[in-house]
Amino acid sequence: MAERCAARHGEALVRLDGVTKDFPIRGAFGVRTGVLRAVDGVSLDIREGENLGLVGESGSGKTTLGRMILQMESPTVGSISFGGVEQGGLGRRELQRYRRQMQIVFQDPYSALSPQRTALQQVTEPLEVLTDDPDPEGTAEAVLARVGIDDVHKFPREFSGGQRQRIVIARAIAVNPQFVVCDEALSALDVSVQAQILGLLRGLQRDLGLTYLFISHDLAVVRELCDRIAVLYRGQLVEIGPTGAVFADPRHPYTRKLLAAIPVADPRLARDPARRQARAEAAAARIDVPEEPLPLIEVGPAHLAAVG
Repeated sequence: MAERCAARHGEALVRLDGVTKDFPIRGAFGVRTGVLRAVDGVSLDIREGENLGLVGESGSGKTTLGRMILQMESPTVGSISFGGVEQGGLGRRELQRYRRQMQIVFQDPYSALSPQRTALQQVTEPLEVLTDDPDPEGTAEAVLARVGIDDVHKFPREFSGGQRQRIVIARAIAVNPQFVVCDEALSALDVSVQAQILGLLRGLQRDLGLTYLFISHDLAVVRELCDRIAVLYRGQLVEIGPTGAVFADPRHPYTRKLLAAIPVADPRLARDPARRQARAEAAAARIDVPEEPLPLIEVGPAHLAAVG
């Protein structure tokens, strides 16, 4: 198994400092006509052993930020460090060592798996490529059993959606990572299966000491799983803080708008005039996007927001 990076519980395992990502916009004949800024000046820490929820609407830059942390994309500006080591200057061999410590669970398990490989082959491959495990098949079979998959010689098409996501999770944890990005890992599953996978992720974190970046638009799931929440709006970090504090006292207009959009199961609460008025005000609030990201100021204990 891979040697883990030195970071004590509660210290920053991942650190982003002023990270920006621009994508070129090209017109006819591939001529560059402009720039799309997907992530704009984001600075944050992800602490060892925590679950950080990253929320925002589609196109807010959540997935791009996760891909940059995993070195699947390079930042245009800014730096990203893992275990105290800045990733931008690493060579290919050094970067491979860190990639064993950082894994991802994708949104669509069917497209994340090769249709020509069995469950056992899917999980064995990263062990063969990234580790020196003397018995990769044996380890893969044990990891699959741990996530509840016994029929290891079946192909992806022979499993349900929830079972396929268990295989993707098994492939991610097989190389003994410290950090896992869950990119909309539950959104393609029905509610009952979501609850099962949520329980599995919690158990794996407890047993393996994992740190999660949980990217999602489902705030109810984020509230259930995450210790802290970071809110992205049009590529900018506008609020971050403990989950309970952000839900109880959202300070940025966009955060209030997101929370107001959460469906209410109780019809009596949904019809409550005060609640309906608050939802309407949050939905109608004007949200300005400054040319330069506003500094985050402390609005509560460990609770920061871009308000000014």
